[in-house]
Amino acid sequence: MSAPLPISSFDYELPEACIAKVPATPRDHSRLMVLAPGEAPRHHRFLELPTFLTPGDLLVVNRTQVLPARLRARKASGGALEMLLVRPHEGDIATATVWRATGRPLKGLKPGVRVQLKDGTPIEVVRREGELVVIQAAEPLFAVARRTGEVPLPPYIERDQGPLASDADDYQTIFASEPGAVAAPTAGLHFTPRVLAALAARGVAQAELLLHVGLGTFAAIRQEHFDDVRAHPMHAEWYAIDRSTVERIAATKKAGGKIVAVGTTSVRALETWAKTGAASGLSTLFITPGFEFKVVDAMVTNFHLPRSTLLMLVAAFAGRERMLAAYADAVREGYRFFSYGDAMLVYPERG
Repeated sequence: MSAPLPISSFDYELPEACIAKVPATPRDHSRLMVLAPGEAPRHHRFLELPTFLTPGDLLVVNRTQVLPARLRARKASGGALEMLLVRPHEGDIATATVWRATGRPLKGLKPGVRVQLKDGTPIEVVRREGELVVIQAAEPLFAVARRTGEVPLPPYIERDQGPLASDADDYQTIFASEPGAVAAPTAGLHFTPRVLAALAARGVAQAELLLHVGLGTFAAIRQEHFDDVRAHPMHAEWYAIDRSTVERIAATKKAGGKIVAVGTTSVRALETWAKTGAASGLSTLFITPGFEFKVVDAMVTNFHLPRSTLLMLVAAFAGRERMLAAYADAVREGYRFFSYGDAMLVYPERG
């Protein structure tokens, strides 16, 4: 049996000043660390990304679109609370009136409780399911969210003045076309039309997949799993890989090109497909060091939180010590971290 994998193995020091509260302007002026095999980290701008890829490579992006999933409500007693839509319990995103959600404070969302949203829409709590609640409305909750919901920014982006009007656009990628995520696939936030045009001119093809980012991406490792994080159960996230994408991957591999996944969400979808053979379904794949990657040859990713499952994924891909050393270098160099922060182009360390 392999040795335990303690959570302390994925810790690093991060000054508060390194946490990005707004994106770079323009987006492709964010910084790009290039971590290539056998080389020290190189420091560039994201708009230079095409120069580091090779004609014949395939860029795989996630087309999920972030829902205005944060719903602010009040109970009959007047107490304020908020709910975050996670995924439909029944039906599809556009028509479902029953959803799974989380809430704050969760103890206030007991079965049978009725709350009222900002616009007066009534919501009923049907039941609890572990750390989630099942809620119901008289109309599709997607329509309710579009009317009265807010962009669910991560807690570390909270600002003294509150959300900015620009967040509704800033927190969507250029690829976003299919609603369903509760958080952005943030590696995609750096791409602009001129970067895509330069990639096409370079001979780098593009393909899409879908993974609706859910709570699994952000759920913290529970204390009972601190001694060995591999016991952590991942929440399920819906993914789907288009037939055309499957065909392009096969053709790229056959021709000797690299599969470059944009974001950890694309990595999880691709490697779930490789592991299960299913081109769509719910992914519960938790990637930690020791995982054998079958599809992804390189990835574009942001800088992730200490002790997070996302950091564990990139550590599995590039090597834990190598990744933590790169993060320490990024702190020294003044990189910006997390969702609105800077990016990395990462290759595995061969041999």
